[in-house]
Amino acid sequence: MTKRPIIARTKAALTRSIDGFRSAGESVALVPTMGALHAGHLALVRLARRRADRVVVSIFVNPTQFAPHEDFSRYPRTFAADVRALAGEGADLVWAPSVAEMYPEGFATRIVPGGAALAGLEDRFRPHFFGGVATVVAKLFLQVRPDTAIFGQKDYQQLKVVTRLARDLDLPLKVVGAPIVRERDGLALSSRNVYLSAEERAAAPVLHRALKAAARDIGDGARIGTALAAARRSIAKAGFTIDYVEARHAETLAPVKTADGGPVRLLVAATIGRTRLIDNLAV
Repeated sequence: MTKRPIIARTKAALTRSIDGFRSAGESVALVPTMGALHAGHLALVRLARRRADRVVVSIFVNPTQFAPHEDFSRYPRTFAADVRALAGEGADLVWAPSVAEMYPEGFATRIVPGGAALAGLEDRFRPHFFGGVATVVAKLFLQVRPDTAIFGQKDYQQLKVVTRLARDLDLPLKVVGAPIVRERDGLALSSRNVYLSAEERAAAPVLHRALKAAARDIGDGARIGTALAAARRSIAKAGFTIDYVEARHAETLAPVKTADGGPVRLLVAATIGRTRLIDNLAV
């Protein structure tokens, strides 16, 4: 019979469980999520299981990373199904605080990240976002005290921000980026994919196809600007409104014009219908 993970909803309950793991000499891996778990999240849990004795998954829809016009209220919440899925993957503990538990009355501190958080990608369209992410992730790291934290590469700029946060604050953990999990047609798994109509879902894989074509062309010696222009045309033709299609240094996220200056990452954000999707690919 599958064992249900411990559910901790207060910081006191979380601390008791983590202290128990630590007193037994066990290592801990954290997988931060906002719930509505899909196969991509579960791949993170499996990676965490390989990295540590105990796996903690946080489920918290963080209000501070949503702007007033964004989808906090309609963000999918499927807690019971999430717990069943995590039980099937052998997760040990689910940290599921309320907003009041995470941000009690009088809470007044916020982390303001720089570096990759100001790269002109997601931050250009969601200027509130990385402050909210950095603050909640720092709290999760301090609450859970993991040895390892697993983040998906689909949110690539976020991964770079969180990695720098842990390094700059001397937090004693390793941030690990896990490969993007995709549908068979290439669409990156996302909790927001449920918002796509059938027609939009059929068009959505063009994001990955366009990045693959651009990466191939750049690898074959094409100018980055020429390859990106072709990608933008393909994405727009499929019905997307484009926020950005960019080539950036894979570590710093600084803009690049040639592939000679170090590893290159292609990144895209675009909206179809009411759904905004992101993706990225190494060159």
